[in-house]
Amino acid sequence: MHEASARIVGGSVAGALAVWSGRAGHAVNFAGGLHHAMPSAGSGFCVYNDAAVAIAALLAAGAERVGYVDVDVHHGDGVQAAFYADPRVLTISLHESGATLFPGTGSPRETGSGNAVGSAVNVALPGGTDDAGWLRAFDAVVPGLLRAFRPQVLVTQHGCDSHRTDPLAHLDLTVDGQRTSYEALHLLSHELCAGRWLALGGGGYQVVAVVPRAWTHLVATAAGAPVEPGRPTPSDWRALVTDRTGQQAPETMGDGGSGRHARWHPGPGDLVDAAILATRLAVYPLHGLDPYDPRD
Repeated sequence: MHEASARIVGGSVAGALAVWSGRAGHAVNFAGGLHHAMPSAGSGFCVYNDAAVAIAALLAAGAERVGYVDVDVHHGDGVQAAFYADPRVLTISLHESGATLFPGTGSPRETGSGNAVGSAVNVALPGGTDDAGWLRAFDAVVPGLLRAFRPQVLVTQHGCDSHRTDPLAHLDLTVDGQRTSYEALHLLSHELCAGRWLALGGGGYQVVAVVPRAWTHLVATAAGAPVEPGRPTPSDWRALVTDRTGQQAPETMGDGGSGRHARWHPGPGDLVDAAILATRLAVYPLHGLDPYDPRD
């Protein structure tokens, strides 16, 4: 367990330093994203927190501002805890509310401490949130805060357990919706960080229908060769899945989702809009932004 976990950490650190030095434009370690581990203990299937160690390596190498975005269905509590008092790191986590899911944290009221207040951002979404609601929340929080923070490098965690069929959680995303967030973060890395982007894996427990397709989309996006959701999955892979598991593998790279969403706007809305507003009210003023202005 130690050796496997240490190798995952080493891979994320190597990717981070390759991106920072310019030896690579983007790096992906989908074995990583073990965002629950704490400095003195493992937690939530995570032994060592490769994301936190990779960010620490970037800071040691001279990075002054690191942006971290976590789209796993669970709160990125370990990474937040590691940098809760460090204004050089902005952590943003979109997750199912801790009222209904492990680890029970990630309230919008968790915003950082000391001179780092405002550096921790949490969007706690209600169970049942679908592509349109989740992407509306992403668009209403992530781009505006990253643009205000101006990170020099972007580290992202892509747990795909937000999928509607994942057995451990209660969100309602499709692979298509998840893919849309990968594309958005890729574009933000180029807009804000000269393309310096380290993408990590994370949770994902629907190991036939979701994980292979989701992280194929992640790698393809980072490689600049995106795969269309309507493209057929490889026939030899489908045969392997049936042989190994007895299950029927998906025939296409998507679920038929659209990836489209309405733009958030303040005012009476549903539970997703309420979650968005709670986050914006908690942190937007700390970054000089208007929490009620949908353009930010």
